[in-house]
Amino acid sequence: MNNFFKEFREFAMRGNVVDLAVGIIIGAAFTTVVNSLVNDVLMPPIGELTGGVDFTDLFINLSGGDYDSLEAAQAAGAATINYGLFINSIINFAIVAFAVFLLIKQMNRLFAKEQPPADEEPTTRDCPYCLQTVPIKATRCPYCTSELEVPAQAS
Repeated sequence: MNNFFKEFREFAMRGNVVDLAVGIIIGAAFTTVVNSLVNDVLMPPIGELTGGVDFTDLFINLSGGDYDSLEAAQAAGAATINYGLFINSIINFAIVAFAVFLLIKQMNRLFAKEQPPADEEPTTRDCPYCLQTVPIKATRCPYCTSELEVPAQAS
């Protein structure tokens, strides 16, 4: 039984499990930011532009009765195809996807790696075998120990 807990602890503390947990926590926090961006920043102007159009009460009644709203049809137990709710979901998805795109684009711009000037010689290169960054003059990769050719410019 002790071996079981040891194996479980090793599994739970493995890097990818911890990374997944951190990703879920960051994702939950990021969700609140995206929801605020959509609900508090993007939706008010979109609501003004569309005149507050709401597709919620668009439905097809399959039961044969006549109902003024989707809520009334559902309260009566009528079978309905709620295509208005589906349209709202598609619009919400498009807005959230656009908001995430804007956030990621700005984050990428904010945290972009500075590129060395074009006239400056590079000091590192990628190992062709393990793709780790190694010094330009390295003859052996410190990560995978593969022998590397020294580029002509680094000699």
